[in-house]
Amino acid sequence: MKTQNPSPKSRPFRVRNAQDLGLAIKHFRMQAGLTQAELAERSGLHRSYLASLEGGRVTEAVDRLMTLFNELGVRITLNSEE
Repeated sequence: MKTQNPSPKSRPFRVRNAQDLGLAIKHFRMQAGLTQAELAERSGLHRSYLASLEGGRVTEAVDRLMTLFNELGVRITLNSEE
């Protein structure tokens, strides 16, 4: 199922996979007015890792988190309203 980037005030982000998570991270980073480099520095992550997350790359950590959430029946919805 392809995820579309919701407009900021239309609907929430539903995080079901790495691509959804990446879209949400990028949306909220941009909403905060931060570059990837700025967010990476603030969070202690390397900028290229942040870029791969935003691009929807499936990392071992993201894959394990999604597996845990699915097994626990946890559904993640992030509100994008300002």
